[in-house]
Amino acid sequence: MIISRTPFRISFFGGGTDYPVWYEENGGAVLATTINKYCYITCRYLPPFFEHKHQVVYSIMERVQSIDEIRHPSVRETLKFMGIAEGMEIHHNGDLPARTGLGSSSSFTVGLLHALYALKGVMPSKMELALKAIQIEQEILRESVGSQDQLLAAFGGFNKIEFGEKNAFQVCPITLSSNRLELLQSHLMLIFTGFSRTASEIAGEQIKVTPNKKEELKEMYGMVDEAINILNGDSDISDFGKLLHESWQLKRSLTDKISTLYIDGIYDAAIKAGAAGGKLLGAGGGGFILFLVRPELQPRVKESLPGLLQVPFRFENSGSQIIFYEPNG
Repeated sequence: MIISRTPFRISFFGGGTDYPVWYEENGGAVLATTINKYCYITCRYLPPFFEHKHQVVYSIMERVQSIDEIRHPSVRETLKFMGIAEGMEIHHNGDLPARTGLGSSSSFTVGLLHALYALKGVMPSKMELALKAIQIEQEILRESVGSQDQLLAAFGGFNKIEFGEKNAFQVCPITLSSNRLELLQSHLMLIFTGFSRTASEIAGEQIKVTPNKKEELKEMYGMVDEAINILNGDSDISDFGKLLHESWQLKRSLTDKISTLYIDGIYDAAIKAGAAGGKLLGAGGGGFILFLVRPELQPRVKESLPGLLQVPFRFENSGSQIIFYEPNG
């Protein structure tokens, strides 16, 4: 039995410039971090004593005779990609719900790949894990996804990721003093808006309008280095929040599907209560909103959002890990 643990991520700046349709011509970059909320994948070869050959357990249970019958797209195509011939049992558990803007689908694909490699006795590099996940999601499943989530899930940590020509990626860790990093973490609030959405549909709309949004995307791209300069300097950390606010205004202008009246209402209430800025995470439409708020004002912000759940978190640095390895168990 193998168990992989793969982190979810929070993207601060540059989202939208990590789609191949953009970065292969213009270059792209994101500033993002993984957090201590995880996707867990348990897998083993299924003994041949059952009526079914494969069992896949996530929000539903699938018991099938062939891989082609598996309805979960990532499981089906990843098993085929890895050339699995034996019967398989796969279980998924997550610390947070799927489709909420934290890169959970890519964490799932990276974690499943990692577990299957381990089952075969292979230790892939972090870059290999990320590139294979990108290939499965973008080329085989043809999902409307960018390339940051797979890299972050595989590598972990607080990074600037640069995107160039096809598969020309650089993962550059952000080096901050422990005090400055702690200051940033203490100012962040992660709020669940109470519902999920299908990111690929909203992202697909954003990809369509990309050729008409070059100025906005160039400005969002430039904010990555601006944000890093704020973190590396000695200015008020609230400047990071103000830049988040500017970035969110740009992002929500890309298509009318990114935000909603409900999301706008939550955002406006938090700003009035003292948040310096924030953004909806992921492609848009729902899920988690991140706010930057002075610690003394956070109770007031929380009071302004009655009924909404705040999720505490910490940054993490490990990326996808095999946390249990017993291949013959």
